[in-house]
Amino acid sequence: MIVHTADTVTVWSERGIPMRLVWRGIRYLVTDTPTPLRGAPDYLVEGITHPPEPIIGWRFQGTSTDGDSRIFDVRRTGRAEWQLVRVYD
Repeated sequence: MIVHTADTVTVWSERGIPMRLVWRGIRYLVTDTPTPLRGAPDYLVEGITHPPEPIIGWRFQGTSTDGDSRIFDVRRTGRAEWQLVRVYD
């Protein structure tokens, strides 16, 4: 099941790569290799044929200490803020 959400979450990273996440008071450790989510920036002019696609978020599996595993899509919304976009059960 896919859950779409706009929850604010806390993400800890090392060298820019997510390592753990807290969602709804539960800490999840990243238990796979995170996949970058890429997208074109909103500020580009329409005529650019090959715009850069920076990393706008991450998809990764997180596992809680009680063994609950989920796939998370997170997106940075500010300098230190993250938004949870999707959760896959």
